[in-house]
Amino acid sequence: MRLTLLGATGGTGRALLDQALEAGHEVTAVVRNPDGLPEAVRDRVTVVRAELADHDALAAAVEGADAVMSALGSRAGRAPTTVCTDGARAIIRATGGKGRVLFVSASGLETDAGDGPAARYLVKPLIQRIFRAQYDDLREAERLLRASTLDWTIVRPARLVDGPRGARPRTAVDRSVRGGLKTRRADLAACMLDLVDDETSVRHIVSVAS
Repeated sequence: MRLTLLGATGGTGRALLDQALEAGHEVTAVVRNPDGLPEAVRDRVTVVRAELADHDALAAAVEGADAVMSALGSRAGRAPTTVCTDGARAIIRATGGKGRVLFVSASGLETDAGDGPAARYLVKPLIQRIFRAQYDDLREAERLLRASTLDWTIVRPARLVDGPRGARPRTAVDRSVRGGLKTRRADLAACMLDLVDDETSVRHIVSVAS
């Protein structure tokens, strides 16, 4: 498949990029700084240097893609950010609201029927307060995607950690993974690539935990 990836230089983005190439997909990586990709990787992908506000460059990058995948995330700590909102808005505009999109969000964004008492009343309320700016950004990005005409899937991992890809990660549709405390980035990447052509996940939220 032909995949366009935003956020390819981050931890999740690199895991997605490496696994997509390993699986034989053609990847276009949209990055602000190509130097963030190792030279060996740059030689195997189509690199598009662009800001999220660069509509023409993004439109060209997504043209002909079977799916657009966003691994965007803020690197500003707890400071206010709009990177995910800007990314969602840029994708909707660049695609004309058509096509397959997978977007990384976070399981801590809201409580639901999949949460146990500890997550519902303690863990999630606490992290929502601590990371309020990041969750506000993700909440608006999700709102934009849900209101769009895209074939979107929002993927919500638990706390992201590094580590090798494990056994098949646990997933849940439109609810949290019960007891899902962490998600290895490699497992998140594998899950997203599995979801690309999974029609049952279109216009649904998929939670994933290792």
